Amino acid sequence: MRDPVLAELVARVGPITPRPRDPDGPFGALVRAIVFQQLAGRAAQAIDGRLQATVGDTLTPETLTAASDAALRAAGLSANKLASLRDLSTKVLDGTLVLTRTSRRSDDELIAALVTVRGIGRWTAEMYLMFQLRRLDVWPVDDLGVRQGYGLAWKLEPTPSAKQLEPLGDRFKPYRSIVARYCWAAVPLLRRGTTDVALR
Repeated sequence: MRDPVLAELVARVGPITPRPRDPDGPFGALVRAIVFQQLAGRAAQAIDGRLQATVGDTLTPETLTAASDAALRAAGLSANKLASLRDLSTKVLDGTLVLTRTSRRSDDELIAALVTVRGIGRWTAEMYLMFQLRRLDVWPVDDLGVRQGYGLAWKLEPTPSAKQLEPLGDRFKPYRSIVARYCWAAVPLLRRGTTDVALR
C-alpha cells in the first residue's frame, strides 16, 4: 500500500466487510435514513418498528402512501419527517426519483437527484451511496467522524475542515469510501488506544 499511514491503520483495524443492505431495498433505506435523523438509536428503532407495523409486511412507496397521516403520526413520526416521507414516496411513484441497486448514473448525478427530496441532504445521500448502493468512491467530507479520523491518523492539527479534506482524498481515488470507513475506525482506535473498533 502506497500510503504508510493508511497501511498501518488497515493493519490495526483489519479488513472491512460490507454492511448488510436494507431488507426493504433502496426505498426502505431512504425511509429509515429519514426516520433515524436526529434521534437516538433506541428511539429511532422504536419508531421504525411502529412504522413497519403500520404499513404491513412490505415497506414500499405504495404501502406508505396508503397509510393515513394520523396512523403515521401515531407511529411517532414528526410532522417534518412525515412530510419528507410523503415527498419521497411521491417522487418515487411519479418517476421523478428512480431507485435501483444498480445504476449507470454517476455518484454526483445520484446525489443531485436524492437531495431534491425533502429531508435528504448531501450527507444522507452519500451514506445511501456508500452503504446501500456500495459505491466505492464516495468521500463524505461533511462527516465530522471522517474529518476527525483523518486528522488523528495523519496527525493534522486542528481537525481539517470539509474544504481542506476534499483534496486530501484525491490520492485515494477510486476507493475513497473504503478510506472513509477507516477514518471512522481511527477515531475510537486512536483516541482510546484500543483495537476493538466498529466500522460504520
